Amino acid sequence: MGKWPVLDKIEMIDGPIDEAEYEHQLKRLQKKLLELKNHHRRTGTRVVIGIEGWDAAGKSGLISRLVTGLEPKSVHVWRTSAPTADEQGRHYLWRFWQRLPARGDWAIFDRTWYGRVLVERIECFCNDDAWKRAYREINEFERQLTDDGVRVVKLLVHVSAEEQKRRMIDRLSSPYKRYKISLEDFRNIGKRKEYLEAYDDMLERTDTDQAPWHVVASDNKMHARLKALAIIADELGRGIKLTEHELDPAIAEAAYKAWGWRLGDDRKKNSKKDGDKK
Repeated sequence: MGKWPVLDKIEMIDGPIDEAEYEHQLKRLQKKLLELKNHHRRTGTRVVIGIEGWDAAGKSGLISRLVTGLEPKSVHVWRTSAPTADEQGRHYLWRFWQRLPARGDWAIFDRTWYGRVLVERIECFCNDDAWKRAYREINEFERQLTDDGVRVVKLLVHVSAEEQKRRMIDRLSSPYKRYKISLEDFRNIGKRKEYLEAYDDMLERTDTDQAPWHVVASDNKMHARLKALAIIADELGRGIKLTEHELDPAIAEAAYKAWGWRLGDDRKKNSKKDGDKK
C-alpha cells in the first residue's frame, strides 16, 4: 500500500480536448472493451468493477459510456442504495455476494461494499468496531474473489467542491435533472471534511496488490470518462492476447447447408465488385 494524497489536493485540471477527438478516443476504447468482453465470454472470465465517488462526480455518465455497445445479457449494473428489509440484519457483504457475476459475465457496481467505511461510518449506521473491522473483511473479500479468478477493478471518481456545486445547481435549474437531487445530498455536502478523511483511510487501507484503487479526477467529464475507460481496459486486458474468434466448424457447416455460404464468400464478392468498378 502506498501513501495517497489528500483528494482535494490532487491535480484536477486537464488540458483541452475538442469533442471530435473525445468521440474518436471514446469509440476506440469502447471497441477495446467490447473485444475484451467477447474474450471474457469465451473464456468464462468473471469481472467485478466497483465505482465509488461523490454525488455529481459523473459516475452514472461514466457507467453509461462503459456499457455502450456491450452485449447486455452478460453485463449487469448494480446501483447500490440503502439495504432492503430482507438485507437488513445480515452481514453487509451478503447482498454483494448475491450479485457477483456468473461465468463470463461482468458485474458493475455503482457504489459498493465500501459504503460500510464511508456513509455507514459517517452517519453512524454501524458502530466504530464494525466499520474499523470492515477494512480487513473487505480486503479478505476481494482476495477471495481474485484468488478464484475474478478480475477486480476499483475506481474512485473525485470532483472538487466548486465543480460539485456547479453541477448541483445545474440539476436544480433543470426540471429534467431535479430528480437527481435529494436532501441527503446536502447533508453529505455539509460533511465533506469527514468524507475526505474516510476516503483517505479507505485508500490507504484497501489499496492492495490484488485489488488496487484508481483515482479519477472528474472536473472535466470528457477527460474523466476517457481515463476511466482506459484504466478498465488496461486492467481487464492485463496478460491477455486478444485473437480473432475462430468460426466453429460445426456452425460453418450448418451455414453451408442452410444457405450455401462458406467463410470468405463475402470477401470474394466485395473483391469482384471492386474489380468491376475499375
